[in-house]
Amino acid sequence: MEKKKSITDLIIEYFKKHPNIELHHSPVVDWVEEKYKSLYNKKPRDTWRAIRMLHQKGFLIKVKKGVYKYDPDFAKNRQIEDFTPEQKIEILKRDDYKCVICGRSAKEGYELHVDHILPKDKGGKATLENGQTLCSICNFRKKNYNQTESGKRMFIRLWETAKRIGDTDTVKFCEEILKTYEKFGINGHIEWKQNSE
Repeated sequence: MEKKKSITDLIIEYFKKHPNIELHHSPVVDWVEEKYKSLYNKKPRDTWRAIRMLHQKGFLIKVKKGVYKYDPDFAKNRQIEDFTPEQKIEILKRDDYKCVICGRSAKEGYELHVDHILPKDKGGKATLENGQTLCSICNFRKKNYNQTESGKRMFIRLWETAKRIGDTDTVKFCEEILKTYEKFGINGHIEWKQNSE
């Protein structure tokens, strides 16, 4: 007797038929639900969660919110690695035991994390070049926004502080970066109030 196909089996089947193509999850969900219903005469539950789980397990690459890709080589060779204790010490030393985003340090009582710059679930490796020191606050923000969002917020705060204390070089530096965000339409939902005093 043929093994019953699970929702996950059908998702894998769909992505394997479309390797190295960036696919929005909506048509994948539609196809899987239609196929499942034709096989078992009932609608599957939580198909999108099964897609997300396959991403978390390393079968799929998350390109951006709601868009995934199956890369056979990545899925085959992928290694989710954590930094070794020796690597963590080296990264912390290199970053002077300070958060690279806000400058908070362990001496001030902040908990420091060694973070993957390119996240593990997007193929980031446990290498010194891909490691950075973040305080627990910035690490939380990075996970809940994303790298570009937390970066934009940081430059807005830095720009506001530099304006307040009259540091014109830093103001110009931040303005160049923030204008680049605007030029490419990155994180437009985060408002930079250029005329604020």
